[in-house]
Amino acid sequence: ALCVMSSAAFTYHDYCIIGAGPSGLQAAYFLQQAGRDYTVFERSHAPGSFFALYPRHRKLISINKRYTGKSNSEFNLRHDWNSLLSHDRRLLFKHYSHDFFPDADTMVHYLEDFAALLKLQVQYNTAIIHVTLEKDEQAWNGHYFLLTDQDGQNYKCSSLLVATGTWVPNVVNFPGSEYVEGYETVSVNPEDFAGQTVLILGRGNSAFETAENILGVTNFIHMVSRSRVRLSWATHYVGDLRAINNGLLDTYQLKSLDGLLEGDLEDLAIVKDKKGKLHITLRFYLEDRNTSAGIDSITLPQDELDNFATRAPYDRVIRCLGWKFDFSIYNRSLKIMPGKGYKKKYPQINPNYESRSTQGLFVLGTASHSVDFRKSAGGFIHGFRYTTRAVHRLLENRHHGVPWPSTVYPITQLTNSIIKRVNEASGLYQMFSVLADIILLRENATAFEYLEEYPVGVLAELEMQTGRKAPSGLFVIIMEYGRNFSGDDKDVFYYNRAVGEAQHAWQSNFLHPVIYYYKRLPTEREMKLRPPDWPLPRPDAIHHIVEDFLTDWTAPNAHILPLRRFLENCLSTDLRNFFAESCFLFTFTHQKLPPFCREGYARMQGLLGSEGLRRHAVEAGLLEDYTPTDLLGDRRPANHRESQDQLLRDHVITVRPLQHLVNAKDE
Repeated sequence: ALCVMSSAAFTYHDYCIIGAGPSGLQAAYFLQQAGRDYTVFERSHAPGSFFALYPRHRKLISINKRYTGKSNSEFNLRHDWNSLLSHDRRLLFKHYSHDFFPDADTMVHYLEDFAALLKLQVQYNTAIIHVTLEKDEQAWNGHYFLLTDQDGQNYKCSSLLVATGTWVPNVVNFPGSEYVEGYETVSVNPEDFAGQTVLILGRGNSAFETAENILGVTNFIHMVSRSRVRLSWATHYVGDLRAINNGLLDTYQLKSLDGLLEGDLEDLAIVKDKKGKLHITLRFYLEDRNTSAGIDSITLPQDELDNFATRAPYDRVIRCLGWKFDFSIYNRSLKIMPGKGYKKKYPQINPNYESRSTQGLFVLGTASHSVDFRKSAGGFIHGFRYTTRAVHRLLENRHHGVPWPSTVYPITQLTNSIIKRVNEASGLYQMFSVLADIILLRENATAFEYLEEYPVGVLAELEMQTGRKAPSGLFVIIMEYGRNFSGDDKDVFYYNRAVGEAQHAWQSNFLHPVIYYYKRLPTEREMKLRPPDWPLPRPDAIHHIVEDFLTDWTAPNAHILPLRRFLENCLSTDLRNFFAESCFLFTFTHQKLPPFCREGYARMQGLLGSEGLRRHAVEAGLLEDYTPTDLLGDRRPANHRESQDQLLRDHVITVRPLQHLVNAKDE
C-alpha cells in the first residue's frame, strides 16, 4: 500500500522485518502461512549474508545429525541444529549436507532455497539506515514505525520485527590497539602465519577457531581474556567453547608452548619496536609517556618482573571478541537501550521478546538472546526457530484475535499427552527452561487444554497473551538440567553423576522433564520473586521425571507410573485405564466411576475386545480367566456372535430358590 504524509510517500505494510537471516526468514514464513501483509528488508543481494563471511574458516559448529534411529520428524529436529521450520520436507538441512559440522557456504545455499521455494517476500539490496516513530492513536500500538533505506525510500509499518542479529565487531580500545588485526579481516591462510608468534585476544569459539587454523604452523600461540575458558560440555551452553575447536587446550596442558592467560584487555597496551615486533605492556606504564617515543624509553613489565608471562614479543595480535547489536539506526524516540553487564551487546527486551520501551517492536534471532543468555539456545538457529514461532503466535492473538493453538482432550489422556510431548517435542528440548507446554485444566478436571511451547517468562500474562483461560489450575511441563550440574568449574564426568531410581528423580543432573502444578495462575509479583535460577515460581506441587541415558521417558515403572500418581494426587482422581470387565464391576461396587470408565465404557465407547487381547490380559494378570473351557470342550466358536450364543446355550447358571437360602440361614 502507498500512503502520503508530510509530503513524503511511504510504502505501508502491517509487518516489517529487518534482516533476511535465519530468524527473519523464519518469521516471514509464519506470517506468509497466516496470510499477513509483510515484507523483509535485506541489505545484501541474498539472504544469510552473515554466513557468507562468518565463520571465517567456514566450518559451522551447529550439528547436522542425519541419523537418529527414529523416523519421527519432530524428534529428529532435536538433533538437527540448522533446519528452519516449514511444511516442506525438502527444506531439511540433511538434504543439503552430509557433514556433521557443515560448511557455512551450504547454509547460504540453504537459506537462498528457503526464501525462494517458499516464495517469501524479501526486498534485497535494501539497507534500513534509520527507524523512528510516528504517534497515531489509530495504529495497533499507538504509533507507526517509519523506516528509511539507503536510497531515501520510506516505509511505514504497524509492527516491527528486528532480525538483524549481532554483526558489529566488539572492539576494545587501548594504547597500541591500532596494531591489532580483527577476526573479520585476518588472513585464513595458515601459511601466512608460518614461523610466527601470535597473541589472540578473546576466548570464545571464534578465538579458538582462529587458533585451530594456525596451530600447526606457528611458533606458539597465547590467548588472553578477562574470563577463564568455559567448556560447553561443562556449562551445557552451546555458545561456550565446543570440542571441535579446543585443540589449543591440548597443546597448553600438554606443555607444547601454547598458553592461556587471564586479564582485563582494557589494562593492556601494545608497543611496536623497530623490527615490527609487538610487545605487551600495561596501560599504567604509559600514562605519562608517548608510545611513539620509542620502546627504549618505555617501561615494560619484564623490567620489574623478569619472568613476566608475555615478555616474548609477538609478530601478530588478533582480536576475536565476538559481535554486538547495531543500535545506530534507531532514533531516540524508540528508546532501544543496551543491556547491562554481559548482556550489553543485546538490546533490552521483555521475556515475550518485545522491546521494554517500545510496544510493537520485537527482537528475533541472535539479538534476542538476552532472554536466555548463557542458559539456553535462544541465540542459535535450533533455539530461535521456536522462539520466533512463539512471537508469531503472540502477534496473531494480539492483532488478529487468533488464540494460541491448543487441543482439548479428556482428562484420561493427561498422562499420555505429557509422555508423548516430553519424548518427541523439539522446542521443549532445545529451549529448555525457556519454553514450556501449558496444560489448562477444565472445571472439575474432566478435560484439559494443551498449549505447546509458551514462553515461561510471561506465564503470569498467559490469559492476555494467548486468549485462553486458566480458571481451574494448570500444569507446566518444562525441561531442566540439575540445579548444580552446570558451570565452568563443574566436573560433569564424576562417578555416579546420573540418577537411576525414580524416588531420586529430583536429584537428576542431565536434561529431564519437570512438571509444575499450580492451583491458579502465578501472578507477576510471584514471577519476579521466584527463587534464583528457577524458571518458575514455587508451585503447589512439582514432579521430576528421572533422567534417562537414552532420553527415552517411556519406562512403565521408572517414568510413567510415578508421573501418573503425581497427576492423580494433584487432581484427586484416578487416571488409570481399565478393561470393560473392570468398568462393569465398578458400576455395581462404586458410587463414582473412574474417569476412564465414566467417559468410555459408560458411554459405550472403547475398543471391541478380541480373544487375543483377552488372553494377553489374562496372562499379564490384568483380568481373571473366565473362559468356560470345561463347557466348550474341543469346539471353539467361529466368531464373537457364535461365542455369545454358545455361552447362552451351554453355560447354564443354576439358580437356588430363595426359600432354600432362608432355610440355610435358619440352620
